[in-house]
Amino acid sequence: MVKTRSLGLDIGDRRIGVAMSDPQGILASPLTIIDRTDEPSDINAILTIIEQHEVGVVIAGLPLSLDGSVGPQAQKVSGFIRELSKHTRVPVESRDERLTTVSAQRLMRTLGKPRKTRDDAVAAALILQEYLDERIARH
Repeated sequence: MVKTRSLGLDIGDRRIGVAMSDPQGILASPLTIIDRTDEPSDINAILTIIEQHEVGVVIAGLPLSLDGSVGPQAQKVSGFIRELSKHTRVPVESRDERLTTVSAQRLMRTLGKPRKTRDDAVAAALILQEYLDERIARH
């Protein structure tokens, strides 16, 4: 049985990090970074990726506050997720992404990547990998 890919998103104000799973849904890898322009263009860029890669589910990081509350940034991201959901039949789920960017930066340093290397797609891969790992553990 062929499984569809999962797409991971790390949605920021200036960039959206994008990650993709392998067809079996085991491993997440950084795919690209979308430089934000305006919401319709950003959504269209994501929709193009969904169609090109036959994505079956989108997992978007939700930047909750450290205490777990929904702050201003999480509200902005929630609004974007709602708008994206209106334009696709693919399910769009959100996940707590607290400290994902910090983990991505730490990983990039460990790998010896230059400080100015963008970590958005790596953060998206970490968000998506956590989802994939939990899904595998449930089955």
